[in-house]
Amino acid sequence: MPDLLPLELLPNGHWADVDSVFGEPCWVGRLAELGVRSGSRLQVLQKGEPCLLQVGGTRLSLRSENSMQIMVRPLMTAER
Repeated sequence: MPDLLPLELLPNGHWADVDSVFGEPCWVGRLAELGVRSGSRLQVLQKGEPCLLQVGGTRLSLRSENSMQIMVRPLMTAER
């Protein structure tokens, strides 16, 4: 699996660390408030439209065009 890729390309059930978030500043800020920011860890529960994520104790739903603006570093299963 590549070192860095858009969140949308991460398979269901996989974990990743967020590297960066791109887009409108208000959207990037809102995601940061919800826990999706550089250095945070998340799991893809369901990819596609909508993309369902687990971030800490929170589940989020994103449109697929937004999940392409989140760059992540996939983790090996044992690294969670």
